[in-house]
Amino acid sequence: MRAAYIEELGPPDLVRFGELPPPEPGPGEVLVDVLATTVNPVDAFVRSGLFRTPLPPFPLVLGRDLVGTVAAAGSGFSAGETVWCNSLGHDGRQGAAAERAAVPADRLYRLPPGVRPEEAVAVFHPAATAHLALFTHGGLGTGGTVLVGGAGGNVGSALVEFAARAGARVLATAAPRDHAHVRSLGAAEVVDYHAPDLAARLAALALEGVDVHVDTSGHNDLRTAVALLAHRGRIVVMSGARDEPTLPVGPLYMKDGSVRGFAISHATVAELADAAAAVNELLAAGGLRPRAVEYHPLSALAQQHRRVEAGELHGTRVVLRP
Repeated sequence: MRAAYIEELGPPDLVRFGELPPPEPGPGEVLVDVLATTVNPVDAFVRSGLFRTPLPPFPLVLGRDLVGTVAAAGSGFSAGETVWCNSLGHDGRQGAAAERAAVPADRLYRLPPGVRPEEAVAVFHPAATAHLALFTHGGLGTGGTVLVGGAGGNVGSALVEFAARAGARVLATAAPRDHAHVRSLGAAEVVDYHAPDLAARLAALALEGVDVHVDTSGHNDLRTAVALLAHRGRIVVMSGARDEPTLPVGPLYMKDGSVRGFAISHATVAELADAAAAVNELLAAGGLRPRAVEYHPLSALAQQHRRVEAGELHGTRVVLRP
């Protein structure tokens, strides 16, 4: 089969595209014919070695997400079913950037009827990330106030949708060009994240404080975040691998507040399955549609990793087809 893979950790130039032996499913695995995969920043973290994770023997097929069809019945799946996964390519598992993949059955989910596979694959990773950030780590219940930083991006948009669907009052920051989009997803108020008086404007909008604060930008301003927190509010830190902000400990503990670090790569099978059910429900209802998608052949994976690392995509999702 054809696949995009590496034989050692390092820069995008090490990515190869060529023939590899097809996978042979082990116990509890399902063989899937891949229709499409994606490129995520975390894929580049794994490839470069920035994110340290157990790896299978090289060559390592890259890629976390796939949508495909079951090639052979097994483990409760029937041949021909359209399925998806968003947790390959790390923690000892081979990746998705290939014509075929052997997927653990407990990490494989059926795609709802009527949802376009090559569109849906673009949202699996950001949407599951958003759900886990809000509910598993942010402890969001029904109602409350949620602040989403960088709400115009892929994860930010999903955060707004999920929070609004849960009945929360959603405050958001985004570039002015994204304000209408963010409001259409359910945000009550949207503020320009470059506004010089951003902190004051957010404080005026959240007089009773913020219950869950999630910033997708990677620039974690914990001073402002803690100042905005409600009593027992939660800050979920989910981006900025090299970020080292100052944490105002005194104000945080005086509010009984908390800061939770979160990387979806550490999510349990049960947590991922819970997120997948929520993602499927919203997809089936017509939500979680990607704003901008580029389609490329699987052979372009190295080039797309370069673009990710150069920060060139600006919210555009890249879908690769074998």
